[in-house]
Amino acid sequence: MLLLLLLVSFLLIPDLYIYLMYIVRKTRNRWLRFAYWMPTLLLLAGFVLLMMAMGENSMALHPLAVGRYAVVVFLLIIPKLLFMICSLAGLPFRYGLHWRCAPFTAAGLVLAAVGFGCVLYGATAGISHFEVKEVEFRHPDLPAGFDGYRIVQLSDIHTGSWTGDEASVRKLVAKVNALNPDLILFTGDLVNQRAVELTEFQFTLSELHARDGVYSVLGNHDYGTYFHWTNPADEIANLDSLIAKKKQMGWTLLDNEHRILHHHGDSIALIGVGNYNDHFRPQETVRTRPQYADLQKATAGADSLFSILLSHNPNHWEREVLPDSRIALTLAGHTHGMQVILFNHSLASLLFKEWRGMYTENHRSLYVNVGVGYVGLPLRFGAWPEITEITLRR
Repeated sequence: MLLLLLLVSFLLIPDLYIYLMYIVRKTRNRWLRFAYWMPTLLLLAGFVLLMMAMGENSMALHPLAVGRYAVVVFLLIIPKLLFMICSLAGLPFRYGLHWRCAPFTAAGLVLAAVGFGCVLYGATAGISHFEVKEVEFRHPDLPAGFDGYRIVQLSDIHTGSWTGDEASVRKLVAKVNALNPDLILFTGDLVNQRAVELTEFQFTLSELHARDGVYSVLGNHDYGTYFHWTNPADEIANLDSLIAKKKQMGWTLLDNEHRILHHHGDSIALIGVGNYNDHFRPQETVRTRPQYADLQKATAGADSLFSILLSHNPNHWEREVLPDSRIALTLAGHTHGMQVILFNHSLASLLFKEWRGMYTENHRSLYVNVGVGYVGLPLRFGAWPEITEITLRR
């Protein structure tokens, strides 16, 4: 119901403003006036039909239909919203200073066209605009044998959203393998809701190759908690299936555990934890709000080594990793940069203090990868799908 109210508000407010300020002044033809409302009415009817036909698991069972509908909504909303903002900015000049509003109307039309183009590009080419970001991480305690060691970080593939588009996933794998890394690390959210989403891409992703292997952790979507299961046993079986598929792909899952990596006679600890739940409260039952991350268990026996941590949620770094460990570098994902970054800003900054790139405090760092996939809205603009190549330096 809340989603429907938000949709109606964002559709109707710009529409109503444009209708009263422009349409009724330009034409008296009632059929033309009615035609103006047709796209909005059709979208609202489409939303109701989608929800009625698809049910509570619509996002999991029909991701393409829901995604395409969402793109059409944004193609309609964003241009009208931008035009309305420009028009509103001109009202004080029209009524206060008696200026003509033609410049503001023209600016609104230009911005509307730009907005339409950005949404269209983001929903077509943008979602597979894989970008390699080269990052250097320097730390005085890095063992000499790992100086120059190259890591590729991937995050948030969300295979359920790529259904029917294996070509894009192959493109991703080819780009990663072309970097010839020493190690590939995946920081969670391999699927949207169900392990079966991975089946189509299992062979392709198994072709990811690095000298020291591919390691991964689980993200919040991987546990299947967003799907409405008929019974708890199915939910457990789903997670077991995902873990088994990862093993078949040759990926090593670090679920509150660590591995020791050796290179040129030196060693470092690679640590992985389950998804850190921001809303976990100890007094609540594990079933209602489970806390999957157990940093103490994962680091046991590795305290003396230079360490790299994989933790899906970047909030984990400030809330537990910094105060309770000596881990030098934490790699996270989860934010997606909200899939849209404009002029180096994103709505993700309202939800996450650390939402993209490198953050450092007292020689200890966090890198947040904005991911390569998407959820719900099949669109990326500015927050291009990211492949991070991290070179370790002393």
